[in-house]
Amino acid sequence: MSEKTKILTVAGKGGVGKTSIAAAMVRILTEEYPDARILAIDADPAIGLTTALGVEPTDTLDGIRKKIVNSVEDGRPREAIEMLNEARFRIFDTMLEEEKFSFLAIGRPEAAGCYCKVNAYLKEVISLLAADFDYVVIDGEAGIEQINRRVMEKVTHLFLITDPSRKGCQVADTIKQVADELVMYDRCGVIVNRVREESIPYIKVESADILTYIPDDRAHAENDIMGISVFDLPEDSPVMQGTREALTRMQIID
Repeated sequence: MSEKTKILTVAGKGGVGKTSIAAAMVRILTEEYPDARILAIDADPAIGLTTALGVEPTDTLDGIRKKIVNSVEDGRPREAIEMLNEARFRIFDTMLEEEKFSFLAIGRPEAAGCYCKVNAYLKEVISLLAADFDYVVIDGEAGIEQINRRVMEKVTHLFLITDPSRKGCQVADTIKQVADELVMYDRCGVIVNRVREESIPYIKVESADILTYIPDDRAHAENDIMGISVFDLPEDSPVMQGTREALTRMQIID
């Protein structure tokens, strides 16, 4: 990984709005640093970042992985070796190039159950691509699986996303505890999303500093229902303002 590359990962339990915040981070980085090379990675098999950013990828990391596996299973080892050697180029071919950022999706494996194979591939892809970008924003899978499997082993900024619920805060604390053992991050902070002001005194996250509280954002909720991207949100919307405050406190933007 390039020393200059900043890798921002959002993590938390499902349903707390981490995908919206990851998308807002991408938008803010494109506005603050228009000449920077920015990569957004949808590492959640739920594939929500595509809608939040308004992109439509035609292939995924799991699609690449399956082509390599199928070559071996079909008795074409020479082709499989060539595909491994060309993995970097194939990944770049899969990457969607937007005007302001690049986008890569992990994909949703066809078989039910464990995502460990594609997660292992994702870990290598992050290491492979990081040096080619100034900023990498990763919308992580809900829960602790990708942290526990060291998929996010080398990130610079870890954002723990929660809502005001006790369960959300507990998951954030658990992720932080696991990350302390398995992830080589530089900075970590908590974003509490969908907050009512009266509930703030009762929110308890013990493992990391709270960067910002983001109120319910009706405009974004309506956009999400209609499939409209974060780029259409007004600048003064709660999710944009809160995400900007979090990035500032983590010294990613001024």
